Amino acid sequence: MKDLLILVPDKNTEAVLYGLLSRPQAIGIRPVSADISCHPQKDPGCYLNGIEFLSTFTQNYHYSLLIFDFEGSGAEKQIPDEVEKSLENRLYESGWDNRAAVIVIRPELENWVWSNSPHVITELGWNRQNLPLRDWLKNNGFPEGGDGKPLRPKEAMEAVLWEVRKPRSSAIYKELATKVSFGRCSDISFLKLKTTLLKWFSLR
Repeated sequence: MKDLLILVPDKNTEAVLYGLLSRPQAIGIRPVSADISCHPQKDPGCYLNGIEFLSTFTQNYHYSLLIFDFEGSGAEKQIPDEVEKSLENRLYESGWDNRAAVIVIRPELENWVWSNSPHVITELGWNRQNLPLRDWLKNNGFPEGGDGKPLRPKEAMEAVLWEVRKPRSSAIYKELATKVSFGRCSDISFLKLKTTLLKWFSLR
């Protein structure tokens, strides 16, 4: 049996998770053998049909994760915590018992990769020495939230890439996940992911 099966909505999320798992020491876990699958119907597919997909692999992996963006999933009229709990209960009942978790990213994946790290500026291709990226974002309608990240993280990233004429690709997400420090990330969904991995694969 492999350690972990993860169902995600797209290649960008897949790239971030492979990047994170490639540096287990940064999270404080042992190396993990994992497979990551992308649902063809993206976030709505994960939300509506993720349980059925994962339920067929209860005997092939020790643990499973279901991860998708809250925005665009079809669950937006609900409370994210309640969505997670409801789906986790269904996973337990499908045969995973307590060997599974659901991570609903709020509002979307890009919130994980925004940070004050210089790697963000480098990987996004921002090279305007006389204009800090944060200032450009504010001037172009992307104000920060209380955590210092753009309130609309996905749109902000797409706008920056468009501005510097850099194609959006999963490689950018993977590079950010392999280089940016996790230590100061305060995103609720990321912290749940980190706590879950530590519980399952702790070095101790």
